[in-house]
Formats: sequence, structure tokens, C-alpha cells
Amino acid sequence: MRFHRSLGIAASGISLLLLASPSASSAWKQVALQTDGSATPSPSTSFADIEKLLGQGKYDEALASLDELQKSNPELKGLAHEYGVAYYRKGDYVSAAQSLRQALEQNPADDEAEQLLGLSLYLSGKPGEAIPYLQKVQSWFPSANVDAAYILGISYIQTKSYDQARGAFAKMFGVPADSAPAYLFTARMLLRFDFGPIAEEYGRKAIELDPKLPLAHELLGELYLYESKIPEATAELEKELAINPGSAVTYYKLADAYSRIQRFDDAERLLQRSIWLDATSTGPYILLGKVLEKKGETALAVRALQRALAMDPRNPIPHHLLGQAYRDLGREADAERELKLAEQLQTSQETKQP
Repeated sequence: MRFHRSLGIAASGISLLLLASPSASSAWKQVALQTDGSATPSPSTSFADIEKLLGQGKYDEALASLDELQKSNPELKGLAHEYGVAYYRKGDYVSAAQSLRQALEQNPADDEAEQLLGLSLYLSGKPGEAIPYLQKVQSWFPSANVDAAYILGISYIQTKSYDQARGAFAKMFGVPADSAPAYLFTARMLLRFDFGPIAEEYGRKAIELDPKLPLAHELLGELYLYESKIPEATAELEKELAINPGSAVTYYKLADAYSRIQRFDDAERLLQRSIWLDATSTGPYILLGKVLEKKGETALAVRALQRALAMDPRNPIPHHLLGQAYRDLGREADAERELKLAEQLQTSQETKQP
């Protein structure tokens, strides 16, 4: 089990911020001039037409149109820029980087190309090369379709420049770089990308700077729970509830810790509180089903698991647990149906994974 999902264009997510479709810079809409100063005949396809195709998701058609433009007027200003944008939108980040480098050679003041080049390098697995380009751009363009400031911070993490990552996330969230929240935000990102020891260090630093900072103890509790350090996880999560008694997630995670050391009554009590605070999350219902099953309250476990499935019917875990509960109740046909469905859903998910 991993804390993060592959960023893809992140996906994973990376949770990334989708923005509006781009419009090309006005600099690239100028008509090329012949040597005698008169305008060249307009090509049958314009950059505006290509932008429209990109907005419709017709990336191959847009690239084909750019090929036509290049054949009819190979010296047309902005071709490399438009190729770079088209390749970026298509998800061909290697080709995008090549075109965007060329665009910057032609126009070093092309900030949009500079940003997209940084993002393309990151998304093609070259965060170290991406950083200098992302650092230079102070205003982010909508053609990125992502929060580029977030990508800069993650690039710092992946190159182990942790303090610089903290500065990037602090700026992104609008807090001082040396503040407790900045350390906490960075610890959360570090945890998401499996930098556990550094995440623990930054979480500890956040608490040192502000002992009553909400969510800091929860982060450490989550980390220790993942590492199966149950006493440490329990201690941190109990501290979080003392500071932040309205956190549904903390009740759920502490219940998880209690269930692992067979404190089932305590776990059930905390899960009920978690559900009272937030009835939209499936996790507490699934864990409640497991806890009730362990306590021998199988009929109640079935109800909790059915509620989880009503919210997330394609989750194989509650189907599997429900199958086990039905089997304990002697409902063999129902048990076989749920266990079979759980296996099918699990196989389907594994097949879709890259």
C-alpha cells in the first residue's frame, strides 16, 4: 500500500487543479511579412482554428493542421510554440519539450513556453531539469491545466530539496516559510510521496513550533499507523483529538489503531462518532463492519457494510467482508454472490493499473 498515486498528469493524485482552455499569446497571432513589407496570403488554417481543435480534444487533427501550416509557410512565427502546446495537451510530453525548447530559442520572452517546458520535463520524469524553468515563471498560464506551483514543490521533493519544497508550498498556501503550517503542509506532501522519515521530521518540527496546531498529531498518527507502530499511533491520535475533537478522520484512524489491538468496543464507539460527524465517507462504515463481525454482531455488521456499498458499489473490500458475514449467517447463496463479485472487481482494478 502506498500513500500516493502516480502523478500521470497526476494523477494521481496528484490532486491537480484543472483550469480553463488556453488561448494563444497575441504575439503568435501576428501575420508574417514578406521582404517587401506586404502581408503573406493567410493560410487556409489559422492558429485560432488549431486552438479550437485543441479545445475540442482533437489533438491529432490539430497536429495535422500544424503540419500543413509548416509545409505552406515553414518560417511562420510561433509554429514551435503551437506545436509545443498541442503536444502538451495531447500528453506527449517528450515531443512537447522538444518543440517548447525550440520556441524559447526563437523567443526567450515566451513565458508560456517556459512554463509548459518545465511541466513537460516534470511529467516526462525529469524533475531536476524542470525546476529552473518553473522557478522563472511568476504567473501561471491556463494552458498548463495544472497548478504549476504544486508541481514545483513536488519537483523539489523528488530532488530531495526539502527546504525549497517547504518554501514553494508555503507560498502556494500563503503562509510564512518558517511557520508551523509550512512544515505541516510539506510533511503532508512528503507522506503522500512515501518520504516517511522526512515527513516525520517535518511533522515533529511543526508541533515544536506550535504544539496545538490542528492535524499535526494526526499526520504523525497516520504515519505510525502505516508503519504498524500502534502504541505511537494511538498516542499521537489521542493528542490530536484533545486538540481537535471535531475531526471525523481522527476518530476513524484512532478506531483503526484500537481495532488492531482488539479494543473493539472502543473502536466501535469512535467509529460511531466519526460517522455522526461525517456520514459521507465509506471507510468508517467498512471498518465498523469488520469490528462488529469480530464482536460477533454479524447482523449489524451486514447493515454497516451494505451502507458502505450503497455509497461505493464498486469497492471490492466491503463486498468481500459482506460475503464473509453472510457465510457466518448461513446465507450461502448471498455469500457466494458477494465473494464472486469482490473477486471480479479486484481483478478489474488490478487489470486497469499501469
